[in-house]
Amino acid sequence: MATQVEPEIARRRFSVEEFLRMDEAGLFVENDRLELDGEIVEMHPIGWRHHRCVTLLTALLVKAASDDLLVSSQGPVQIGEYGLPQPDFAVIRSDAFDDGSHPDPAQTLLVIEVSESSLRYDRNVKVPLYARYGYPEAWIVDLGEEVVERHSRPSQEGYRQTRRFARGEVVEPTAVPSLRLAVDDFLG
Repeated sequence: MATQVEPEIARRRFSVEEFLRMDEAGLFVENDRLELDGEIVEMHPIGWRHHRCVTLLTALLVKAASDDLLVSSQGPVQIGEYGLPQPDFAVIRSDAFDDGSHPDPAQTLLVIEVSESSLRYDRNVKVPLYARYGYPEAWIVDLGEEVVERHSRPSQEGYRQTRRFARGEVVEPTAVPSLRLAVDDFLG
């Protein structure tokens, strides 16, 4: 009896341009939590601890940011031709939107992911992508462990430097030292 071999399933990659056209055409529901990683990725719903942390960080980052910086909360950043992730925060240059596109690594000083149910995806997929495309620094706020992972010095293989900050410590971005934040202030 001959063994039947199933053909490999072909996947269709979408570019950022195609993804944005689908959104403009109304293919997505307004409150869908979608990101683009070559494929359309549906993100987990936001829990109350995540919401609290994002709210606290919003106030702290906006207060600490200088006039030449903007704080983007849950807005997309450009990752090459096929990526449009939506970090919980991006600290970007005030001229980031002047060219009519989403911020890219040259316009972004820091991206922050607040992780509750998405920790594995953030750590194993998103942060390595940020490094590969040259985002200078990425933080993961790990709500389960109550720590902040600061990833800096990007390379094609990932970030070359990682440091963890716990409660009682102050974390500051290497590219924007004026944004010194006490971990306790945003973990609640």
